[in-house]
Amino acid sequence: MAVSGAGAGAPPAAGAVLRISEVLGPITALGPGRRLGVWVQGCPLACAGCMSRHTWDPRGGRDVPVARLASVWQDALADGYDGLTVSGGEPLAQPAALGAFLVLADRVRHEAGRPDADLLVYTGWEDAEIAASPAREALRPADAVVTGRYRAGEPTSLVWRGSANQRLLPRTPLGRRRYGPYLERSAERPELQVRVTDEAVHVIGVPRPGELSALERDLAARGVTFRENTWRP
Repeated sequence: MAVSGAGAGAPPAAGAVLRISEVLGPITALGPGRRLGVWVQGCPLACAGCMSRHTWDPRGGRDVPVARLASVWQDALADGYDGLTVSGGEPLAQPAALGAFLVLADRVRHEAGRPDADLLVYTGWEDAEIAASPAREALRPADAVVTGRYRAGEPTSLVWRGSANQRLLPRTPLGRRRYGPYLERSAERPELQVRVTDEAVHVIGVPRPGELSALERDLAARGVTFRENTWRP
């Protein structure tokens, strides 16, 4: 699923523009069920070992009106998707646009008769940083948030988290119903998903130590090699 469409009816905040790296769907490695994934562009945190270095530069990616993203979300709901995952990059580096998008995404799911389709946001901000910043208001519509810097030296098997310090925080009744059973659950299968588009091979998910190198070797054995990748400097 690509960014397209004229945009849904929206409140004034929908005039906002979000700088994004990619929109893909369905994805199955970042939250429960079949989901729409939106990766924002720009990350000042630059965690060592991050697999998405291409999303760091705030000058990269492209500006997309949140109304257009909401239209893609509307189409995803019509296709039976189970949720929306916003990652990055660092979503809270664009709090106004992020908040506008989530407000509109919440409105769209209710208008579509899909209030069960959840909104999940990944942020590298720590809980205390979120609590101390006005940017926390951007997360108000989110049903669940994964918080904390990625720390390559603290691996974890916990589902949908990249390092042991990261926390999965349900924030709404829907979030508690959907994510509560996963708070202490380990991943039961590999959490990497490979999607091929005209521009690139996208590796989606939360890799365990050594998985990206193993994937690269496996692809090379099948005749697929990379001119460059996003998980090495």
